[in-house]
Amino acid sequence: MSAEQPQHRLRPSRPTWTHIALHVRDVDRAIAWYEEFTHLRVLMREEDEDGYSVWLGDETEVDHPFILVLGQFFEGHDPFAPAEHPALGPFAHIGIEVPSRQMIDDTAAKAREADCLVLGPVQMPKRIGYICFLRDPEGNMVEFSYDQGVYEKAREIWGGKSTGA
Repeated sequence: MSAEQPQHRLRPSRPTWTHIALHVRDVDRAIAWYEEFTHLRVLMREEDEDGYSVWLGDETEVDHPFILVLGQFFEGHDPFAPAEHPALGPFAHIGIEVPSRQMIDDTAAKAREADCLVLGPVQMPKRIGYICFLRDPEGNMVEFSYDQGVYEKAREIWGGKSTGA
């Protein structure tokens, strides 16, 4: 198939934010962590000559998927070499908002047991909410928040606008 020929039938009708990609050293360990601590599940898993690629996402968001891509390169096949792959942090993070304060407490307790709790649970100012921060197996920061206001602010400002996606 030539580069000019599309490979996929479905695509967005406008520019759409679709993913965040992270380098991992052990894709199986990373999948297990994200499936343990988040609502994300494996959508797709592939292997090619360069390594492993996994897409994790929310299976209820079929119409507007947002994917966490995990990539593990085989020795000598890292297309970014010799550049390093630094972890997200301390402020750079993946943010997940949950529907209840109890979910923050439960996530923090589970993370404390697994020795991956970095901060919280703690009540922060209005735009931040009630949060806890976890560190994934690669050292990336993942924030879980309650009452952060993302949904309310988006509806307040963008409200009834059709997205056309």
